[in-house]
Amino acid sequence: MRRLILLCLFVIGLIAAVFGFLNFQGLAAKGDFETILLDFWEDIPTELVKRDLQAIAQQYNVTPQLDNKFSALDNVYIIKGDRQRLKELKKSPFAQATELIEPNYIYKIIPQQSEVVGLGTILQSPNRDNPTPSLIGPNDQYYSKQWNLHKIGVEGAWSQTKGSGVTVAVIDTGVTKVRDLQETKFVKGYDFVNDRETATDDNGHGTHVAGTIAQSTNNNYGVAGIAYEANLMPLKVLSSYGGGTVADIAEAIKFAADNGADVINMSLGGGGESQLMKQAIEYAHKKGVAIIAAAGNENANGASYPARYPYVIGVSAVGPDGEKAPYSNFGAGVDISAPGGSEAGSILQETIDENGQAAFLGLQGTSMAAPHVAGVAALIKASGVKEPDEILKVLKQSARVIQDDGLNYYGAGHLNAEAAVKLAITGQISFQDFFRWLRDNGYINPGFWIDGGVVALLPKVLMVLGSYLLAWFLRVYFPFTWSWSLASGLIAGSSGLFFLKGIYIFDLPQWPFRVLGSSIPELGNTLQGTDAFNPLFASVLIPIALVALLLGHPRWKWFAIGSTLGIAACLAVSAVYDPEVWGLGNGNLARLFLIVNALLCYGLARLALKDESKPA
Repeated sequence: MRRLILLCLFVIGLIAAVFGFLNFQGLAAKGDFETILLDFWEDIPTELVKRDLQAIAQQYNVTPQLDNKFSALDNVYIIKGDRQRLKELKKSPFAQATELIEPNYIYKIIPQQSEVVGLGTILQSPNRDNPTPSLIGPNDQYYSKQWNLHKIGVEGAWSQTKGSGVTVAVIDTGVTKVRDLQETKFVKGYDFVNDRETATDDNGHGTHVAGTIAQSTNNNYGVAGIAYEANLMPLKVLSSYGGGTVADIAEAIKFAADNGADVINMSLGGGGESQLMKQAIEYAHKKGVAIIAAAGNENANGASYPARYPYVIGVSAVGPDGEKAPYSNFGAGVDISAPGGSEAGSILQETIDENGQAAFLGLQGTSMAAPHVAGVAALIKASGVKEPDEILKVLKQSARVIQDDGLNYYGAGHLNAEAAVKLAITGQISFQDFFRWLRDNGYINPGFWIDGGVVALLPKVLMVLGSYLLAWFLRVYFPFTWSWSLASGLIAGSSGLFFLKGIYIFDLPQWPFRVLGSSIPELGNTLQGTDAFNPLFASVLIPIALVALLLGHPRWKWFAIGSTLGIAACLAVSAVYDPEVWGLGNGNLARLFLIVNALLCYGLARLALKDESKPA
């Protein structure tokens, strides 16, 4: 009877969890669209394509049309339609002639999280927290306000290369040649929004992004760019209001790959996975193009598309203090972090304002972080590293690693231009660079180990000790002997192998370390990418399931009992130190929830041990 009650409670909790999962709409299925893409097989005769298009026009009362002049080569057409029409087309006979039928998702400028900052405000801001510009730095008049370039160590990279001979495609709102871009080299681009050769900016976003990559530098004017001897290829896919379609972006990616681009920057994003864009990215990657994209500004777990696609380097944003910017997405899809700005300091570049006039503006966002990586990728390419996978490896290996990044805020770490270029040229980092890396990351500072490490360690130690104390206390009433199964349960429930969370091995996924380094109540945090406890994991529900399933096993029942006691200790300590529970906040209600469930776990362990006197 006891086991039946436990099993019923578990089934109720499981049904609730499954219901929530089934009602969750993944990022790949999200997104807005007004038109539908029809990508016909390229080996189908033109007459058959025309016949199907005429039939579609008659049946759905629409006018199929090419997205732009390049679409004819790929047999890509668009028609107006919604999700219902999309379903009908996928089930229709026309689907046999198409490689894919999918939404023509609208991707946008990743929304800004704050007001645009004018030059006057930036010049009046204190500069005491910014690194002092080097005497050998460029003579641009506002270079001292570019904390972002000092942060990535760009001057050390400039001593080796400035990006000459490399072409960076800026897939954005276009680029206007403001005064501080007059000396920058441009190659032929294209305006996919208006189907014309000149990709002029009518928004300002693309010009700002392009400036970070290759603003004219050492010209006694304005600000500096990272790879200022590189070529820029402006590709306009976003309109004046900042929106554009998957079809245009995919064509722009292929255009860049076919016309000599070495690096692509996409400071744009949206919900909705597109196979057409995925194919374009794979095409560019095979042609040796490194592709960089902004992770997104929703402070969400998981980068947005296109940063989420394979072969794309996803970039999260940090502020002047090196901490994750409040708006930046994190988690899956983030490969590296770079300066994107925050309220403490924005990214300054010359662009155009809302009236189309040249202006120095400070913006913040992962849109601003991505071009830092694109610029450094251009420097790496100019240093002799050719393949995009190798460029990514150099970026990761040279990054300043951030310890205890359980939610993957920073990917491989902070972008480090100087170390990246040196690694690209020599294939190894010198001891001096390694010592500087230790210093910059705080490992030489005793405060890192005392103030940070020990304080963070204390709750984990208390959780482990607490679980053993509970087991010892119960042992007085229900004698049993210690075993590895009991001990492993106590560790799994209380702290997990928490020291594994701080381990980072270059080019290996971090999630196994984060999972193994989490206790059972923390698994929900790790899987969801949040600091708050998931109430399904941080409750008596999982102990009930473990006891119900394993109580009849002579050895594994002790793992279930140990886990239950460990979870009780973890919840009790967390109620004191960090009582944050999803949906309940971090106040008294969350604290009460954790304490009650800790007591229930202890009671469950006591119930499971009742009448038990056999050796463990």
